[in-house]
Amino acid sequence: MPESVGGTPAWLRDGFQHLWLPYAQMQTAPMPLAVVRAEGARLHLADGTSLIDGIASWWTQAHGYNHPHIRQAVATQLEKLPHVMLGGLANEPAMTLAARLAKLLPGDLDHVFFCESGSVSVEVAMKMAIQYWINRGVTGRTRFVSFRHGYHGDTMACMSICDPDEGMHGHFKGYLPEQIVADLPRDAAGEAAFIKLLAERGAEIAGIIVEPLVQGAGGMKFHDASVLQFLRRITEAKGHLLILDEIMTGFGRLGTMFACEQAGVVPDIITLSKALSGGTLPLSAAIARRHVYQAFLSERHETALMHGPTYMGNPLACAAANASLDLFEREPRLAQISAIVTHLQENLETCRGLKGVVDVRVKGAIGVVQLDRPGEGAWLRPHFLKRGVWIRPFGDIVYLAPPFIVSEAELAQLTGAVVEAVTLWSRERA
Repeated sequence: MPESVGGTPAWLRDGFQHLWLPYAQMQTAPMPLAVVRAEGARLHLADGTSLIDGIASWWTQAHGYNHPHIRQAVATQLEKLPHVMLGGLANEPAMTLAARLAKLLPGDLDHVFFCESGSVSVEVAMKMAIQYWINRGVTGRTRFVSFRHGYHGDTMACMSICDPDEGMHGHFKGYLPEQIVADLPRDAAGEAAFIKLLAERGAEIAGIIVEPLVQGAGGMKFHDASVLQFLRRITEAKGHLLILDEIMTGFGRLGTMFACEQAGVVPDIITLSKALSGGTLPLSAAIARRHVYQAFLSERHETALMHGPTYMGNPLACAAANASLDLFEREPRLAQISAIVTHLQENLETCRGLKGVVDVRVKGAIGVVQLDRPGEGAWLRPHFLKRGVWIRPFGDIVYLAPPFIVSEAELAQLTGAVVEAVTLWSRERA
């Protein structure tokens, strides 16, 4: 069999007939790009070309692709212990990582439950919250408060707390448990409405979950630290658990290691994934404060958290995560993020005022150009590829969230491509 036909590798042509791609209508989906190597901020394709990755592989690549320190840590671990179950056995990378995360996170977020995917860590956080009340002898607390434009993953419980109207999971209405979806309390009226909600339905609520400062896949919607501060005050006053989903915002994306630091709040449970392993291997965690963890301690086995992903605490993934934390300590990541912020603010602003552009906004190393209609990604993507960049618009937004190590020239190419493509779109399509 030939290695390629018309520039398409045989492995891609053959595999595409059998692989079910994410978020894709497979009857009409174009063949994906064949990536054969990645380094730094660049994806190298089978045809010999390269693209600057403007979205860091769904926000995972904090240190860029194939960083030698992470690569070496994984290779060294591979020679010793690729995997061992965490049920009754232990491995050094997982134990070291748990201790490091407990030290790094604010307050007493110091009990770490490892999983593989971000969605599963949210499922575990929800399970923790429900059983926390059961173990304390409180019944009826089985619902969660989440927020419009929120997104927390695609597994079943996670779908139930995503925005039911703006999200991707409308087909499952009637099957999913009904949760309480509220507006973010952004002002005095919103705060009053939220207080009223808790007064009316507080006895049903197991926890309140929110993405801090940025609602990611729901449209890159930003909110102020004051929103988180209010949610922490009211949940503490009313005795509710606060869960922060930092799967996207954790590990520097917004300019601090964790978004909650900017608000000075400590949630009862925090979920982490994506950049946790430096974008190298699947890894996530649901991390609880001491009082949550202690509610599971007793002489009775039935009060234990009965959950155990097969690959939880995988030594390879934990070795990658420890190496990633090394890089945050040794290399100037937060300074690099600050430079990205300045560049995005200065260069994307050119799009403001273009016909069809309704907003331009930047928070941390995320830059957003919002259009007046959804679904323009299919038109825009070829224009980005022509300019040597990988940018994947969704909904009504074009956004950048590059690796933190992106060079000034690469970042200029990314923002230049956005400005040029959106300007062209504005002239021809708006």
